[in-house]
Amino acid sequence: MGKVNFNATEFFNIKEIFYNSVEKYGDNIAFTIKHIIDNNAEYENISYKKMLQDVNELGASFYKNGFKEYRVAIIGKNRYEWVLTHITNMLGNMVSVPLDKDLQYEELENSLIRSKADVIVFDIKLTELMIKIKNANNTNVKHFICMSDTEDFEKISDYREEGKKLFESNSKEYTDYINSEIDNNKMSILLFTSGTTSKSKAVMLSQRNIASNIYAMQQTEDIRTTDTNIAFLPFHHIFGSTCLIVMLSYGVKTVFPDGLRYIKQNLNEYKVTLFVGVPALVEAMYKTIMKEIEKQGKTKLINIATKISNFLLKLHIDLRRKIFKQVIDALGGGLRMIISGGAPADAKISKRFNDLGVVVVQGYGLSETGPVIAAENFKQMRNGSVGPAMNNDIIEVDNPDEDGIGELKVKGPNVMLGYYEMPELTSEVLKDGWFYTGDLGYIDKDGYVFITGRNKNLIVLKNGKKVFPEELEAVLCREEIIQECMVFGLQDEKDPLDVMVAVKVVYNKEYVEKNYKDVSFEELRDVIWNKIKDINTTFPKYKHIKKLLLTDKELIKTTTMKIKRHEELKIIMDELKSNKD
Repeated sequence: MGKVNFNATEFFNIKEIFYNSVEKYGDNIAFTIKHIIDNNAEYENISYKKMLQDVNELGASFYKNGFKEYRVAIIGKNRYEWVLTHITNMLGNMVSVPLDKDLQYEELENSLIRSKADVIVFDIKLTELMIKIKNANNTNVKHFICMSDTEDFEKISDYREEGKKLFESNSKEYTDYINSEIDNNKMSILLFTSGTTSKSKAVMLSQRNIASNIYAMQQTEDIRTTDTNIAFLPFHHIFGSTCLIVMLSYGVKTVFPDGLRYIKQNLNEYKVTLFVGVPALVEAMYKTIMKEIEKQGKTKLINIATKISNFLLKLHIDLRRKIFKQVIDALGGGLRMIISGGAPADAKISKRFNDLGVVVVQGYGLSETGPVIAAENFKQMRNGSVGPAMNNDIIEVDNPDEDGIGELKVKGPNVMLGYYEMPELTSEVLKDGWFYTGDLGYIDKDGYVFITGRNKNLIVLKNGKKVFPEELEAVLCREEIIQECMVFGLQDEKDPLDVMVAVKVVYNKEYVEKNYKDVSFEELRDVIWNKIKDINTTFPKYKHIKKLLLTDKELIKTTTMKIKRHEELKIIMDELKSNKD
């Protein structure tokens, strides 16, 4: 199979990548930061040279305060201070611990304990949570540093100010920081997978893991130095933070969104040319475009123009961006490429964007692989596929069935070091240099990878969030009224392209007989539903259970008392179908 292979230089750590970018693109704008002053927007441009200075100054201050080789957790929305902390960690041999800003108190505290984080750099919106964690004093965190100015905690601005003085005096800490040598193969990022504090796995990634993935992406995707990227995908997501460094490796300008409601405004405001996002975001943009077309009464005209444009493409005449200029202008006029990841993309929506002249490609990977192991590009797309393997990865199907479907396994320099303090789990997925993904799929004769389903029980939402049923089941079964239960994904009634988290509950007959003897079935359902709603509040919103099926019949199990999920799901689907009929 002929692969697209853009020119790229291989580096082995983030320091080499970033220094190369500063040398090549020093005067380019790395980040544009919007400040709202007296209800007016003012824009601050940070060049690559300035960013390196910011990193080195913050790094010197970190060294001065004893952070060398510390584990530095980062939590908050995407912003320059997040990037600055992460890159400072990378260039100074600290360990970055990116955390989901939507974690509830117990999950966040447990993540800090498990990661042995020494420092946490956080968004000011999380102040109350930080006060609670600091007062509980159950973690190893010695420094709570706020990204904004506050009186409650240390401020990153003070560290940066101290760093400037250390730079001006050419202090030992400053020279030590800029001269620090990177160990390419040691743990540099400690990243928690989606899951409970007890069930989630902490993935250990080295700078070599990330650098190799960036090299492969540079060879695969048509990203340009002149591009403007908008950072939609959260940086705590490995796809988000790796793509952040991909953009830096190209000399690209990155801007920050104001929120999903402002997508159209931000695309126009910054003249965005590309971004990385989850399918839900791509779909939201598509709906915005379609509404605009309908409002102008041009649906029929666009459909005719699409047919003409596609016919011309077959003759190798590409007039898409001219024919659909008005539509593209509604997206800022510059948007040319969208990289979709984190969940399967909707093929219809991807095709409609491509029809308009905006290339939509998707990648596939996992936190454990830094993350991308297969990806499409503008020349390599096949309906239903996630593209071929990355240039430095080998993907094979383990134990394929008669249709060639089996568990996908991958070998490459981007495969993780292992799960932190979980040797048994590590040995289950890392065997003879292969990482077993837990995903089912097949590879066609041309090397295109197709994902057919998730192994085991993982529920993957459209926005890329992952829900572990066992996590919710363990909490639900603490309620005496619940004998047993099974959590599963069900097609969302409001959004057929998404799934919602549902549960089948078997109530405890003895407990009900004793405590709710004269209660009707519907009243009993309300009692259990109210308990589930209370449990929901202890989890991030994406993990909330939205549907309850109640029964007194025991769930089907194996001889070892494990629930036969597939059989139960078949019963559930049959029951739901008969109820609709």
